[in-house]
Parts: sequence; C-alpha cells; structure tokens
Amino acid sequence: MGEQKGGSMKDVCEVRCIHEENVNRALLGRTDDGVLEEAAGLLGVISDPTRLKIMDALRLGELCVCDLAAVLGMSISAVSHQLRLLRTARLVRGRRAGKVIFYTIHDEHIDKLMDMALDHCRQRCGE
Repeated sequence: MGEQKGGSMKDVCEVRCIHEENVNRALLGRTDDGVLEEAAGLLGVISDPTRLKIMDALRLGELCVCDLAAVLGMSISAVSHQLRLLRTARLVRGRRAGKVIFYTIHDEHIDKLMDMALDHCRQRCGE
C-alpha cells in the first residue's frame, strides 16, 4: 500500500495481487463465525459508556445497585436496567446477601479485557 500526501495510508492496494501464503495463514487461523458473533455481541454490550462506568466501578470491588447509583450519580432504576444487560451478557454477576444483591465483574477474562481496553486508551490519551 502506498502513502498519500501528508503521510496517511490509502485503504486499498495500488496493485491487485494475492499473497497466497498470507491468505492461507489467515484462512487456517480464522476463528469460528459463531464465536466471532458472540464476541461482537459482548463488545456491543460493553461499548456503552454507562455500562463501562459501572464495570469500572465494579473492578474495585463489589457494589449493590444503590452503591452504584451513588457512585455514578444515576437513578437506581437506570443502574438496575444496565446491570440486567450486563448480567445477561455475563459481564457481571450478583451475590445475594439477605435483601441486597452485590455485583462484581463476572470473571478474570472480563477484568483483563477491561484492563487492556483502558490501558490502550490511556496510552493514546497520554496518561
């Protein structure tokens, strides 16, 4: 691919050719379409800024709906709605303690995903 004026790359090749070794490597290493669709759904749920704020708060320890509403400055019903979406996508899980449900990040995979996304953005933002 060539560069345009100003150093930006074009999004198309200037020459039409197939690099068979590269194509074969990509074909052999492809992830199953069902897994990719599941990942797209998961990332779609995460992509909402409010849900990211909830998950960011939960990374520091478990919180109930009322705690999250106080942390985020939102209504309990709005937080509850977002938690339902996060729970359905298995991004968070709840633990009942009497009449209170405490929420946490679902597992270490989600925690790592959050770490990587936030580290990437911090680096881009110069933090």
